[in-house]
Amino acid sequence: LEPALRRATSYQSNVVKKRTASVSKQEAEGLPQVTVYTDGACRGNPGPGGWAAIINDGDQKRFIQGGDDNTTNNRMEISAILEGLKVIPEGCSVTVFSDSIYVVNTMVKGWKRKKNLDLWSQLDSEVAKRTVIWKWVNAHAGNTLNEEADFRARTCILYTSPSTRALSTYR
Repeated sequence: LEPALRRATSYQSNVVKKRTASVSKQEAEGLPQVTVYTDGACRGNPGPGGWAAIINDGDQKRFIQGGDDNTTNNRMEISAILEGLKVIPEGCSVTVFSDSIYVVNTMVKGWKRKKNLDLWSQLDSEVAKRTVIWKWVNAHAGNTLNEEADFRARTCILYTSPSTRALSTYR
C-alpha cells in the first residue's frame, strides 16, 4: 500500500451510499481511504469515446485516462470507474464520485443490467476487493474534480488512440 493513504475532503453532492464489500464498519474505519472522481464521454452514441478517473489518496492526486474509437457513453462511464479501481490497492476503502445515475443506481439500487455485461462483471470483481461507497454528483455544477474528470474524458476523445490507457501522478 502507498504510505499514509487518507480520506480526501468530500464535496457537497446528492449522496447515495452503499458498502459493497463484506467488511464491518469497524474494519472499514481502519482501511486506507481513497477518493475517485470519474467521468466518461462519447461523441455520437456510439462513436469515439473517452474516460478519466482522478484518484486522491490524500498524499498525491493521480489521474488515469483512456478511450476507444467505437463505444457508447455508458461504456465509458463504467470504464472510468473500473480503470480507476484497478490502480487502487486491494483492501482500501474507496469513495467513488460519479455523475452517472446509470452507474450509481445500478450499483446501489440494483438496476437491471441489460447491456455492457462484460464491463459490469469486471467492475463487480474489482469492487469485491475493496470497500466502496458510491456518491452521485451533479455534472457541470462546479465540482472541481468532477469538472477535471470531464475535461480529461472529453480530451481523450480527440487525442487518444483506440483502447489506450495512461496513468499520471501530479501534486
